[in-house]
Amino acid sequence: MNHAIHYTIFPKNPAAHLYGVTLTVAEPDLGGQVFSLPAWIPGSYMIREFAKNIVQITATCGRKKVSLEKIDKHTWLAAPCDGPLTLEYEVYAWDLSVRTAHLDQLHGFFNGTSVFLRVQGQEEIEHVVDIQPPQGDEFAKWRVATAMTRLKAKRYGFGTYQAANYDELIDHPVEMGTFLLATFKAWGVQHDVVFTGKVPNLDIDRITADLQKICEAQIALFEPRTRRAPMDRYVFMTMVVSDGYGGLEHRASTALICSRGDLPVKGKHDMSEGYRTFLGLCSHEYFHTWNVKRIKPVAFAPYELSAESYTPLLWLFEGFTSYYDDLILVRSGVIDEATYLKLIAKTVNGVLRGSGRTKQSVAESSFDAWVKYYRQDENATNAVVSYYTKGSLVGLALDLMIRAETKGGKSLDDVMRALWQKYGRDFYDGGGRGVTEEEVDALFDSVTGLKLKRVLDRWVRGTEDLPLAKLLAPFGVTLTDERSRTRAALGMRTVRDGNDCKVGTIFEASAAQKAGLSVGDIIIAIDGLRVNGSNIDALLSRYRLGDRFAIHAFRRDELMTFDARMAVSDFPNVVIALDAKPTSNSSLRSRWLKRK
Repeated sequence: MNHAIHYTIFPKNPAAHLYGVTLTVAEPDLGGQVFSLPAWIPGSYMIREFAKNIVQITATCGRKKVSLEKIDKHTWLAAPCDGPLTLEYEVYAWDLSVRTAHLDQLHGFFNGTSVFLRVQGQEEIEHVVDIQPPQGDEFAKWRVATAMTRLKAKRYGFGTYQAANYDELIDHPVEMGTFLLATFKAWGVQHDVVFTGKVPNLDIDRITADLQKICEAQIALFEPRTRRAPMDRYVFMTMVVSDGYGGLEHRASTALICSRGDLPVKGKHDMSEGYRTFLGLCSHEYFHTWNVKRIKPVAFAPYELSAESYTPLLWLFEGFTSYYDDLILVRSGVIDEATYLKLIAKTVNGVLRGSGRTKQSVAESSFDAWVKYYRQDENATNAVVSYYTKGSLVGLALDLMIRAETKGGKSLDDVMRALWQKYGRDFYDGGGRGVTEEEVDALFDSVTGLKLKRVLDRWVRGTEDLPLAKLLAPFGVTLTDERSRTRAALGMRTVRDGNDCKVGTIFEASAAQKAGLSVGDIIIAIDGLRVNGSNIDALLSRYRLGDRFAIHAFRRDELMTFDARMAVSDFPNVVIALDAKPTSNSSLRSRWLKRK
């Protein structure tokens, strides 16, 4: 314990959004100790430069102040010290998201990557954190929620927590405040559900009942015999806001943000789209407990948090997780089969609307996540494919193919279990390692008994559309593709900006692009009729295929006129629908959706 890395963190000034942090190193490097803060957080593949939020920092050796030289954007070098060496610093926390840190008079939240400097060379020894409450009577009822192991702290209380190493330390986010708390057990493992923010009349019992079904279904998928979860306790932490959505996975918890209107109210038992979306988010992040937190690409084992870590496998780790998140909802009985098929159709439509899918494979999208997917611009739909959405369809296509060709004997479930057994189950016990692209290909063949290399080359490393209609047919599911129907449209999306109508997206080779319109143009009139933020669709609906009309728009502060001609659109609102009917092969569908 004496040689552990010790941190103290406390809400120093909630109104100013400042955390105070103290870091003590008992035995610093005698040549000068180096400290650094991560540049990105696992699960969110973009350089975020967390060190920019350190407001001030000082170092002392014993009781003597020593120099602390900043040697790059997120690294400091302390002068030689024979110990103990203590750093004191402030962290500005005003990002209401799941990725960084936030603090005000209502609550506090932080990820370790935002607040805990890494002691280079001592990452593998024990790390201890004293989480202290803010000062003042108004904070007397604040509690702490985290999956980190308690050392000297009451349950949900302030006090001392511990982690085996730095990687574990930064994988346990912390929520503090007057949150709503509920618990349930999934196959005997405690799961805590925390909601921060005002949620009148929240039906917390319904949420815990639904989450229990989802969690038990996922545990049983990976461990069908033992029903053993990979953690001793799990925490769902949700920040409730007026309008928001997002999640970030951790080894024994997840940080979520959701809209207040998406959560269920007591006395109302319908399954709203918002609540279904929230459950899908919970399911997605929980599935990551296995798939990416323990089954990892080789580039993430270990993480290199000072710079980008490239992998072509996010289609498997994020895409397959996106496939299973909704699949688990129907398998657990939270949604019905018809709803699930509508969700698949929605994903197919979203993928087909972007021509980026014809230029970028999901493997390339995975590799370029740092500079393309997480930094999208107005042309993204024409240049980028999502490894989330198309990756989920690759998972669907592979699952259907494997099930059909093995007559239900094998499935994608078997592949995921094999990945878990070989690469994930013992990862944190020292027996696991990251998986390579070549090993993934080989595992598909060995588990299924099929030769899938060419299929993976076409669907994962190629850009062709997936043959979903053919693949769904043996399962009694009909895919109706209406893209061949003639539709007149400009081929653009607009957004409301106050009372203005702003061009948000221009699809490639569309009538809007040919007319010369650009993203950001403010459309003010069509054929002399005024356009506002809500009437453009009604005005355009009066024109038929081939009709010409004038569009007046401001580009910056210059008025421009465009000669537009209504053309066939490749980007209609709805192009794909799925319908399931009883067939002689309905047992295939039953095994797929109900695990029978």
